[in-house]
Amino acid sequence: MPRGQDDSTLLTRVTALRDEVERSRLTLDLPSTRQAQSERQALLDQLDDYVIPRLQSMDAPLLAVVGGSTGSGKSTLVNSILRREVSRSGVLRPTTTSPVLIHHPDDERWFRDARVLPSLARVTGGDAEPQPGTVRLTPSTTLPPGMAILDAPDIDSVVSANRELAAQLLSAADLWLFVTTAARYADAIPWQLLRQASDRGTAVAIVLDRVDRPAMTDVRSHLIEMLREQGLETAPVFAVPETELDPQGLIPEPDIERVRGWLTALAGDQRARTIVIRQTLQGALRSLDGRAAAVIDAARSQREQTTSLTQVAYDAYDTAEQGVSDGMQDGQLLRGEVLARWQEFVGTGEFFRKVEKGVSRLRDRVTSAVSGGPPPAAELDQALHTGVSALILAEADTAAATIARTWRGTEAGPVVLDDHPELGHSSRGLESDVERLVRDWQGDVLDIVRAEGGNRRTNARIAAYGVNGIGLFLMLVSFAHTGGVLVAPEVAIAGGTTALAQKVLEAIFGDQAVRDMARKARQLLLDRVVELYAAERDRYTAVVGDLSVSEAQIRRLEQAAAAVGEETR
Repeated sequence: MPRGQDDSTLLTRVTALRDEVERSRLTLDLPSTRQAQSERQALLDQLDDYVIPRLQSMDAPLLAVVGGSTGSGKSTLVNSILRREVSRSGVLRPTTTSPVLIHHPDDERWFRDARVLPSLARVTGGDAEPQPGTVRLTPSTTLPPGMAILDAPDIDSVVSANRELAAQLLSAADLWLFVTTAARYADAIPWQLLRQASDRGTAVAIVLDRVDRPAMTDVRSHLIEMLREQGLETAPVFAVPETELDPQGLIPEPDIERVRGWLTALAGDQRARTIVIRQTLQGALRSLDGRAAAVIDAARSQREQTTSLTQVAYDAYDTAEQGVSDGMQDGQLLRGEVLARWQEFVGTGEFFRKVEKGVSRLRDRVTSAVSGGPPPAAELDQALHTGVSALILAEADTAAATIARTWRGTEAGPVVLDDHPELGHSSRGLESDVERLVRDWQGDVLDIVRAEGGNRRTNARIAAYGVNGIGLFLMLVSFAHTGGVLVAPEVAIAGGTTALAQKVLEAIFGDQAVRDMARKARQLLLDRVVELYAAERDRYTAVVGDLSVSEAQIRRLEQAAAAVGEETR
């Protein structure tokens, strides 16, 4: 690791990495990225609790964190080293519910503020009741200046918050003083943390507590062999025999002398302290690259998944738009109720036989139908309204169902749908929105008719049928008119009735005008549908967008990690 002046550049880059990690939130709780979520928080904790504070203050006291399993005797060990009770011990578990940081009075300035462990509030006074989220500062003249000892909660505590805090504190240590017993030194949980310490280059010392004196040599040798297998062969091992505690509840001085003497010597040797600090800091810095990479990979995975969910929503409503467009031109809107109402409107039988006799007679009959019978006209209008509304609603509901079904088949989709069940179907107000859309479009059609009445002669012809009547004809023609001609299958479906409406319109406006009017009417309806479906689609994209990690953020995180890597290689 670079030394001296270069430390400031490294600090700047590490701080930038920390900020980018903080911004790169993994908002989806997915099995594939759950481990990375924990890694992200652990990375933030290590940067905040150790790497950044240590880079800011390389001359600060060495922090030794005492950690171990439940009942291993950590607090008793700490009290015995200091020869007075500074950390509560007892038979109740967990005993240490909040960490206790012991320091020489001259070193208090290093720990009173939030330089290290900024997420924990400071509590002073030996009688203070431990509270979650706090660290109790305890001065001790027994401990030499230059070293502080922190008694952490049990690494296997029955309280999950204590386990998490213990892991966080161990990551904040310059030196991990791991306490275990002859009965539990091979337990799985401690070795998992010891392997992490080995991987990250953390300085470790082992205290093997409560060992039967006759078995001390064999147990210690076995532990050393296990440490060698895990790459921790340089870790010093101190064995403390099973013994009677003195009246103050402390281990007799002769039995604790080796541990105490080693810590005292380390505290008094600035060069030795610096070596330990540099070793652990280098290991922590080397670990940043892999930990950041895990966060980057998880962020990219979540971005890809949210992008895929968004694409599903776009595809579904694009298909819905095409379905409406096809339905406006394939004759389906001219079947059933619309056809029946049209036949009532103009009459059947004799009327159709007279079609070929001229548009003038057709006009007379249609005029009579419009002027003499509002109910047939109103019923045809309502049938058209209902048919168009049903088409738009059906396509929208199909799109919503398609999205929900497709999302359920992905990893991220069910998580989003469970949090937003309203996305499993169309919006509740869609039906009324569609009703309003069709009414507005029918108004658009009447506006087209009025706009085409540009001279007296045309206006007179329109007046003969009424604007509403001509509007009905234009709606019918627009649903059977493609490329300027009526397609035979559409004519067959509609029983030839739309041909009559087209003849009336052509007599009034001319062939080209009718084609333009029909095309414009269809386009106006489709434009309104596109806008409506965009609003429906936005329900999905807004939710997914809030959960997505931006490509720019991932790029900045990669760049920040690479910049730190350049300084630590």
